[in-house]
Amino acid sequence: MSTNVDSGALRPTTRPEDDGTVAPPVAGEAPTFTPRPPGQRKVVVQRTNQVIASYSVLLKQVRAEGLLGRRRGFYAGVALVLGLGLTAASTGFLLLGDSWFQLIIAGVLGIILTQFAFLGHEASHRQIFASRRTNDRVGRVLAAGVAGISYAWWMDKHTRHHNDPNTVGRDPDIAMGTLSFREEDAAPRTGFHAWFTRRQGYLFFPLLSLEGVNLHVQSLGILLRRGKVQGRWLELALIASRFGLYLGVLFWFLPVGLATAFLGVQLAVFGTYMGASFAPNHKGMPILPAGSTADFLRRQVVTARNIRGGSFVNNAFGGLNFQIEHHLFPDMSRPHLRRAAVVVREHCATLGIPYTEVGVLQSYSAVIAHLNKVGLAARDPFDCPLIQRYRR
Repeated sequence: MSTNVDSGALRPTTRPEDDGTVAPPVAGEAPTFTPRPPGQRKVVVQRTNQVIASYSVLLKQVRAEGLLGRRRGFYAGVALVLGLGLTAASTGFLLLGDSWFQLIIAGVLGIILTQFAFLGHEASHRQIFASRRTNDRVGRVLAAGVAGISYAWWMDKHTRHHNDPNTVGRDPDIAMGTLSFREEDAAPRTGFHAWFTRRQGYLFFPLLSLEGVNLHVQSLGILLRRGKVQGRWLELALIASRFGLYLGVLFWFLPVGLATAFLGVQLAVFGTYMGASFAPNHKGMPILPAGSTADFLRRQVVTARNIRGGSFVNNAFGGLNFQIEHHLFPDMSRPHLRRAAVVVREHCATLGIPYTEVGVLQSYSAVIAHLNKVGLAARDPFDCPLIQRYRR
């Protein structure tokens, strides 16, 4: 089984010729061949993979309960609330003037922009509208024009992640970078990088404060590089207009020092909120080898982690707390994910597939523990713990 990507709308499909993405046949079900009489047409009999059939049953059940329908009213309400919040923050900014209380407005603005980014993410998955074109238009405006993130860059990176979550060499989210997610990546590191890697779990959340800057830089990088980028000029225009207006107003109304502090707080809150919402979904969950033959259902379920909580958690995470269901049904609207989780949990229990669901703090603890465990691989092999202990 594989996932067929239609500009970000991820839907599972099955093709017999897909090598390395379909679960191996069940023992005892290998086809047998017998000679056929001359002139008789060849008859090809295809056996249905049990897990593929099981996913089809799950999909039919979810569809029968109406969980794949759009909830445009819900998203209109969210957009209205965020619009009012942005208006209130802008009004507060103008009324406060030259005051360090502006940093509170900066933090609130970081939260609001993250929520707009969540809406852009949902539009990229066709969760809001039935029309692909409408989703793309709205998603591009929300991502580039409001959050300042390239929609094209996000679609490319995020689609590859959804196709092969936590799969070595395929998922860009676990590729070697500032952080190491595998011991094989951490072990060769030396010098300051090794020192940092050994402590990366504890440094993870402070590092997220820079994620906002990273998202903007990565976005500009893909838009300014050579090669085909869909919507390049529109996104550049949206991002340039967004930053031009934002920075222009900021440094026109506030002294340089206060304006710089405002920008720093807004970016730090934005980056921390974004990173803290996406990180618990897969970090610390099983990592699949490059040649994994895991089927679609298992690949999406065992590599993901759900976050328990009520409506507040669901909206605070933009629906990402139901990560398992989001990966199984990427175009499912946010309000339906909770009901779908009940169906998926029971289905996985029937098949004996591990289904992980923890609290918010437990998820963060698991992420930190995993990063620290991986970071131990960057220890100097000649370091003796006993000597180090008595050397202090």
